[in-house]
Amino acid sequence: MVGGIFRQAAASGKVAADSASGGFMPDNQPAHVLITGASSGIGAALALCYARPGTHLSLGGRNQERLADIAAQAAARGATTSVASIDVRDRDAVADWAIAADDRAPLDLVIANAGISGGTHGGPETADQTRAIFAVNLDGVLNVALPVIPRMIARRRGQIAIISSLAAYRGFPGAPAYSGSKAAVKVWGEALRADLAPQGVKVNVVMPGFIKSRMTDANDFPMPFLMPAEKAAEIIRSGLAANRARIAFPFPTAFLAWAMGALSPVIADPILRMLPKKD
Repeated sequence: MVGGIFRQAAASGKVAADSASGGFMPDNQPAHVLITGASSGIGAALALCYARPGTHLSLGGRNQERLADIAAQAAARGATTSVASIDVRDRDAVADWAIAADDRAPLDLVIANAGISGGTHGGPETADQTRAIFAVNLDGVLNVALPVIPRMIARRRGQIAIISSLAAYRGFPGAPAYSGSKAAVKVWGEALRADLAPQGVKVNVVMPGFIKSRMTDANDFPMPFLMPAEKAAEIIRSGLAANRARIAFPFPTAFLAWAMGALSPVIADPILRMLPKKD
């Protein structure tokens, strides 16, 4: 649940003025960015990537200490911040938070990033693990995106970035619920993009490979082309600025994941069963 906004910069009035007067800043920098899962990994790296004077960051996450540290680093780069302790599974609390942020200053960019992982290393996935992963990775995306979509449509501008994964291209036996949840938000985001484009709202699906984070730190198997979160954030920021429909990277693993999805299961299944299983 929302633990309350425990830090907010006093300069949010300028954010409202910037946002109301034209949304994106001259260099395509959004004036108000909301990010879930901002306390670590890609979410934290994106917060710092977008942090600059004239930008307000509404940051949500479950770890208040790490979130406060990211906010302090963003402020040192010139951004203003609001920080909320948030559980993306809580539909009403997330809606209240997102709407309050939009009331404070119209949201230019919402990044639905919060996610968890798990796999079958210890045996078939349990019902509890499966439901927990879908609750965060699927419901968590819907909970933050759906409340702001009508508002963006009403002002005919805004952008929603959905963080999926290269695992969305093909179900991996080592992580069934993770693959399934990321495939669900990928397809939903792609359909939503086509639906909302005529109404001035941009939707982008982001599909990273292995990114250095607390999530991948738990993996005890080789991760090809493991990328620092800071580099991933720059790739994502560039892709969003260009309004790319699908931001999939790095290319070698993106191509392989796409190819596995294109293969017949008769060929792909035996290959995928040989891959390491995630804890």
